[in-house]
Amino acid sequence: MTSSLFNKINIGNTTLSNRVGVAPMTRTSATREGVATEQMVDYYAKFARGGFSLIITEGIYPDNTYSQGYFDQPGIIDNQQVQAWKKVTDAVHEEGGKIFVQLMHAGALSQGNRFVKDTLGPSAVQPKGEQMKFYGGDGPFQVPKEATKKDITDVIKAFVESAKRAKDAGFDGIEIHGANGYILDQFLTDYTNKRTDEYGGSTENRVRLLVEVSKAVRETVGEDFTVGIRISQGKVNDYTHKWADKEKDAEIIFGQLRQAGLDYIHVTEYEAWQPAFPEGEGTQATDSAFGDGGPSLAALAKKYGNLPVIANGGLEDPEKAKEIIDKGEADIVTLGKGALANGDWVNKVKNGESLAEFNPEKILSPNAKIKDFETK
Repeated sequence: MTSSLFNKINIGNTTLSNRVGVAPMTRTSATREGVATEQMVDYYAKFARGGFSLIITEGIYPDNTYSQGYFDQPGIIDNQQVQAWKKVTDAVHEEGGKIFVQLMHAGALSQGNRFVKDTLGPSAVQPKGEQMKFYGGDGPFQVPKEATKKDITDVIKAFVESAKRAKDAGFDGIEIHGANGYILDQFLTDYTNKRTDEYGGSTENRVRLLVEVSKAVRETVGEDFTVGIRISQGKVNDYTHKWADKEKDAEIIFGQLRQAGLDYIHVTEYEAWQPAFPEGEGTQATDSAFGDGGPSLAALAKKYGNLPVIANGGLEDPEKAKEIIDKGEADIVTLGKGALANGDWVNKVKNGESLAEFNPEKILSPNAKIKDFETK
């Protein structure tokens, strides 16, 4: 009944044994200096042992200036961090899995940076909402410094240099974090990007930095190393955001990324199968991505990006996961809550075993962090 989830697939130069991966999840469980710990080795290896073919790491900061988003977030900026990640990648490989590093520059959403006190954004626009207490933040976000052309060059360089280190650390691929309100998404988003130069204004201009980073990373790691990008509409501080020009924006964004040398696009929505742009306020979204409400973001990425698509969002139900693949809207699914609740989700589904329900109280209590949560 769920056999399509267990078919092999090639994504770039990486062969995966099935279509189910672990989504990137912020954990803040590294040392203060951003070094991956033995606990993290165990955490990531358990997913591979549980049958997940692909594991995408939590967002990892790529430079020693503006990129760090949270205290105790891991980085990949020096040899000590590289060697610590090597233990993680070795452990995952020993269990038969593949692991991609997610490179993340927090930009204006940084709420814990050991290098600088200022934050950086496309424009001096205060982010919506408040910092996440769950990850050590408190109160409103500060107004970021508007990025100069040199700052933009430095952002690109940070992704490039960390991509080189990722190869040294034994990762199988790289995911560029262009989603969830972090710096690349800040450039893409109309209300956070008020620039009047070539990086602001039209959607074509606002997606420019994502394309430049993608091309630069591809050039530095070579054609044989897997590179993808994560894209979303919603943000950690603005869950309900939608692209203003709807499918036209999707056509431009995914169309530009199609030409950037990427191997895949990873889209994340609250529920991946729902219409990306429900028709009208209060419209009841349909369960069919091509129903009355219109196509899902995954389907639009497939249509206009013409690349393998990874879909994330509420797909812990095996039937939902199978459906989005069988419809051809996605090639791979990634699980967050489902993986936390069932570190062996893939093996359980294969064997027809029942799945544990995700219990947010286990990890979302006031004094708990994801680093305190052990997968089964």
